Amino acid sequence: MISWMQKHNKYLVWTIWVATIAFIGAGFVGWGTYSFGSKAGNIAKVGTIEIKQSQLNMVYSNIYRRYNEMMQGKLDEKKAKELGLIQQAFSRIEVQAKLLNFAQEMGIVVSDKEVADTLEGIKGFQQKNGHFSKEIYQTYLRDQRLKAKTFEATLRDEITITKTLKLLQTDALPLEEDTFAAAMNVADKLLYKVIGNDDITIRMDESKLKAFWETQKENFMTPRRYKLSVVWTATEDTNVTDEEVKTFFDENAFNYTDAAGKQLLFKEAKAQATKDLKIKKSKKRAQKSYIAFKKGKLKSTETVTLPANDNKFSKALWKDILQKDTGDIIKPKISGNRYATVKIVKIIEPVTMSFEEAKKEVEKRYTLQAKKDTLLKLAERTLNTLEESNATVSDFVTLGKNDNLTPLNSEESLQFLQKLFTSSKEKGIINISDKVVVYKIKEQKFMATDTNKTNFVKQTVNQIKSRTFEANLIKMLDTKYPTEVYMKGLKN
Repeated sequence: MISWMQKHNKYLVWTIWVATIAFIGAGFVGWGTYSFGSKAGNIAKVGTIEIKQSQLNMVYSNIYRRYNEMMQGKLDEKKAKELGLIQQAFSRIEVQAKLLNFAQEMGIVVSDKEVADTLEGIKGFQQKNGHFSKEIYQTYLRDQRLKAKTFEATLRDEITITKTLKLLQTDALPLEEDTFAAAMNVADKLLYKVIGNDDITIRMDESKLKAFWETQKENFMTPRRYKLSVVWTATEDTNVTDEEVKTFFDENAFNYTDAAGKQLLFKEAKAQATKDLKIKKSKKRAQKSYIAFKKGKLKSTETVTLPANDNKFSKALWKDILQKDTGDIIKPKISGNRYATVKIVKIIEPVTMSFEEAKKEVEKRYTLQAKKDTLLKLAERTLNTLEESNATVSDFVTLGKNDNLTPLNSEESLQFLQKLFTSSKEKGIINISDKVVVYKIKEQKFMATDTNKTNFVKQTVNQIKSRTFEANLIKMLDTKYPTEVYMKGLKN
């Protein structure tokens, strides 16, 4: 599913477009952040519109949450970087900005009433009776560290885009419906062969790796690093009595459950409750250390230089660090079983890695690219000799029927058939995930028309027209409203 989303990202632009409303509907959960530091301010300019970092963070969080759900909670920042989520987030904001430029030029406006009505219609801000709750809304803004004007400006932009696209939509024409219905009833018998990574061998040497690195140096950057002075406040030596622990447990029993969600007994949770109580009782001591450190009366425990989000500190502490600037001191936060008071001594911006520093990552990317190129070359040779090769002959397949083509799984088969039936080629090569399908149409026939699929045909034609129009519109806007990026790493 992840690879499908990446390959079909352009078709997801509108389905995931209303990021704000989707984000709220998910229950206010913020997964992942991406920060360039508070000095960055505007990170890019598209046409006449400046892009703020807060916009990037909102969209990035929404994309991160979606991927994390699909990966069953196993997504982390390292994997997010590998998947290029920050580039996906910026790409969506960039498209949005181009459309907003176009809307401004066309004179499309959104009234305050439209914003208010949309805001009140967001289910996440409603009480059980369906009425808008100002308290829930303000709680959300506070939790997400957003100002109402920032959130409502984003909402206004999304309404503007929706209005703009609606004005330009057209329904399916009778001829288009008839043409598509005919295409749906075409059945093909195929001669095909599936080629994968097991069919190829990649050989690499130092010279090839260096040549690859030379052409893509800007993609191999060191992480942003932070030089930090840290005052640690231990909690293990804080004295607590059994009576205090029992009282603390009774007051917070709902926090102590097993993997199935069943509440633990005191004896089962005593060790963790003791640890939690020590942390709570140590907070005042940590705050005193913070004040003394801030006034220069206390020296740091250690000074370290770490890449952003290093696991030496907790995610909550890093979240605060990434929002601060050089010289700032972060109030005590728990990291492990200790409180950490952190002063940002220096922020070291990313620089291009040397070949040796980047070698492991270069090998990964080179291997992926080499596999892709080698697979394509093998596919081209196979296409010329398909009749003589050990190819498979299929039954008659159609676009509307769920045909599984061995050795493809159901999702890969569907992707292949969608591409096959939108191609005018009698034979060719179709890429599916990390595989390539080489095919030739041996025979073709028309199936009987299914009158029950009229609505489906109309909806499908409307979707295809919409996607085609949107893709062409964006191509036009790319030329009309150029993008100026202020920070590295936002675009592939």
